[in-house]
Amino acid sequence: MSAPEPFRAASGGSEAHPDTEAGAPAPPSAARGARAPAGVRVDPDTAGPAASVAASRPDGNTGPPSADLLDAPGSWPAVPTGAGLFRLVPVGLPGDLPLLTGWMNDPVVAAFWELAGPERVTETHVRPQLDGDGRSVPCLGVLDGLPMSYWELYRADLDPLARYCRVRPQDTGVHLLLGGAAHRGRGLGTLLLRTVADLVLAQRPRCTRVLAEPDVRNAPSLAAFLGAGFRRSGEIELPGKRAALMVRDREPRHAR
Repeated sequence: MSAPEPFRAASGGSEAHPDTEAGAPAPPSAARGARAPAGVRVDPDTAGPAASVAASRPDGNTGPPSADLLDAPGSWPAVPTGAGLFRLVPVGLPGDLPLLTGWMNDPVVAAFWELAGPERVTETHVRPQLDGDGRSVPCLGVLDGLPMSYWELYRADLDPLARYCRVRPQDTGVHLLLGGAAHRGRGLGTLLLRTVADLVLAQRPRCTRVLAEPDVRNAPSLAAFLGAGFRRSGEIELPGKRAALMVRDREPRHAR
């Protein structure tokens, strides 16, 4: 689930406005060493992967097997926002497949998620998350009863992202796309990124940080995350892009 972009996919593509998307469709399949260009300050978070934050499993995955590694997002409460009542609802297949497929075939979304095509393309992306061990949960963002966005919440410490930067136990990653043109360009990306980050930290008491990885060239995306309370921790090299590691801390850095 690493390398979110509306931002762009790790396998290629280009950026969009932060109110369009904020996630990548697939995790990288092979590690590639991170390096910092001359003149770029490297934050300790991005200096390299930690030695180990999760125990290895015999099946080759990391972390303990669990039916719920993200504290049951489906049970999280609705949140009042300036745009209406917002709630995360876990995706259900096949019922939500036509809606998701329609969004993925929107040219603005397709340019970055690279999931345009028939329903089986979207299902191939979503189904492994639903059939997995709970380390990634795909959700619909429902605003005043209307499904209008797609989210992926994932355990960053159990994700390939941990190969490229230092992560902490229970770090939670987030990807987002806004599903319809009517919801873009209105500041909803920033508003909902803040809302969901707040929700993650409120409902996951063991989580101390929410992470995202927009492309360093995507200034509007970086601004959206900064507006949502994230800080730019540094830069990391991911397959297909150099990313800014955006971090939303449970406690502001100056308070530590």
